[in-house]
Amino acid sequence: MSKSGTALLIVDMINNFQFDKGESLAQKTVQIVPHILSLKKHAKHNNWPIIYINDHYGLWQADISTIENECKNELSESIIEKISPQDDDYFLIKPMHSAFYETALHTLLTEQKVKRVIITGIAGNICVLFTANDAYMREYNITIPKDCIASNSDEDNQFALTIMKDVLFAEITDEKQITSEK
Repeated sequence: MSKSGTALLIVDMINNFQFDKGESLAQKTVQIVPHILSLKKHAKHNNWPIIYINDHYGLWQADISTIENECKNELSESIIEKISPQDDDYFLIKPMHSAFYETALHTLLTEQKVKRVIITGIAGNICVLFTANDAYMREYNITIPKDCIASNSDEDNQFALTIMKDVLFAEITDEKQITSEK
């Protein structure tokens, strides 16, 4: 159970980047990995649940090694090796953009007594934004560390941050501010 009521969500970081503008997103993802890893370390220290929610890549198996093997290629291999879930992290697969849509995420967060979600991952303007929207509709407090999300373009990423702040009332911050919390 989360003693602080906070959970770290890591969205779609196990990715093959085999789509239009995937190479650009892979380059931007490399830049956010160290910040997410710093947040993971902080989350573990504070006993926060760390929950990976990932596309299933047509496999429909919530088995991380199967999905990692399916996604590994020249663009993704170094990212996957660094950001892979550890044995004590949670791992859920999702069928669509939102981490909440037809997954056990809300049930898991409720069981863990989570009230605040810190949402990280890719793509900021799609899956992170839709996850934040669904978190808002479920009345979670939302924190988005802007250096822990990436989109295909900087403009799309900034637009998503603006929507999450102005419409979903998310706290927009950065990894350093969160890791300095007690």
